[in-house]
Amino acid sequence: MTDLYKFLEEHNIEYERHDHPPVYTVEDVNRLVPPLPAAKTKNLFFRDEKGRRYFLVVVPAEKRVDIKRLPGVIGSSRLSFGSPNRLNKYLGVEPGAVSVFAIVNDSNKVVEVIIDEASWMSEAFQFHPLVNTSTLLITRENLSLFLELTGHKTKRLAVPAQE
Repeated sequence: MTDLYKFLEEHNIEYERHDHPPVYTVEDVNRLVPPLPAAKTKNLFFRDEKGRRYFLVVVPAEKRVDIKRLPGVIGSSRLSFGSPNRLNKYLGVEPGAVSVFAIVNDSNKVVEVIIDEASWMSEAFQFHPLVNTSTLLITRENLSLFLELTGHKTKRLAVPAQE
């Protein structure tokens, strides 16, 4: 496991840390995390039908992703949520702590990162730092640097919402 804070500091990636009680859902975040001047996000871990491809999909916190239409947008077979075992194996986190920061643990670059175009318009974002008892605020510029340094190619796509 990579020490996320050490990685951020070694690469001069600025962030702002806010500790809070454990949160597991967007509703928990709305209730327990203080208001921060950054976009709230939802981070979803999927696998394809055969378990050959894995995706971390980042969307605005309130967006309900249309999982049936998403494969056509990202060029995949049918998707399902990755199991807790796979989540731990590829991203080194437990359910409830899924975050784009977890790709720092994906040294083999197995997980494809998809960021919703609507999310990317924000100047700053909120993500868990591999645990669900803190939230880091990070600017889009610093997030771009983080993604580049991990070597993960990131696709910005219009992630379909449920109607």
